[in-house]
Amino acid sequence: MSGRGGGAAGSGKGGSRSGGGGGGGARSLGVRVHTARKRSHASTLWLNRQLNDPYVQAAKREGYRSRAAFKLIEIDQKHKLLKPGQKIVDLGAAPGGWSQIAAQRTGASEGKSDPVVAIDLLQMEPLPGVDFLVLDFLDDAAPAILKERLGGKADLVLSDMAANTVGHQRTDHLRIIAMVEAAAAFAAEVLAPGGAFLAKVFQGGTETELLAALKRDFSKVLHVKPPSSRKDSSELYVLATGFRGGEAAR
Repeated sequence: MSGRGGGAAGSGKGGSRSGGGGGGGARSLGVRVHTARKRSHASTLWLNRQLNDPYVQAAKREGYRSRAAFKLIEIDQKHKLLKPGQKIVDLGAAPGGWSQIAAQRTGASEGKSDPVVAIDLLQMEPLPGVDFLVLDFLDDAAPAILKERLGGKADLVLSDMAANTVGHQRTDHLRIIAMVEAAAAFAAEVLAPGGAFLAKVFQGGTETELLAALKRDFSKVLHVKPPSSRKDSSELYVLATGFRGGEAAR
């Protein structure tokens, strides 16, 4: 698996400074990619989209790890999730976009708060204020290791994980939901009262059973799609805020 635009442990994000919007700045001319002898048509289309994506260009210009940085920036601008001094877990962190933003906005990147605890199957270049480990989140030992690294309750659990797909819609959907369910169960174990959970979902959004569980554990649950999430993508995020601290389950 991979994530944040990839698979199981997740990968793909960026960082933030002042927290401005998305693909602003000078307008660049479109780049056309021709199909090379050893490159498939699908790969050519993907490369063409990347080269002409204003968020990809903006991420490079701003020094963010990925275009996904803008997704968290935009969600945070609207819902005010990130605050100085928070303890944060980032599931599926590579290449580090969301961890980068979280560390900057909590003060962790300047040593003013605890490091963001991040995990992914893929290796990630070090980031200031981020405690990263290469590990499959679905590994039985992963939750305990993350809790130990946290050293206390978390204020926010982020998950941009996405299960590897096989091309069969129903199977892929079930894999995606299973990933979100695992992340939600972990969040319920580590969040402090009042904490929040933000996770990627796809297709039909969150399954009824999972949605019911989130509504039981959190005071507010909604689906969000930031402007930087491509319009032709089925990508969606579920945002749960106001964790009840397990009181609903007792």
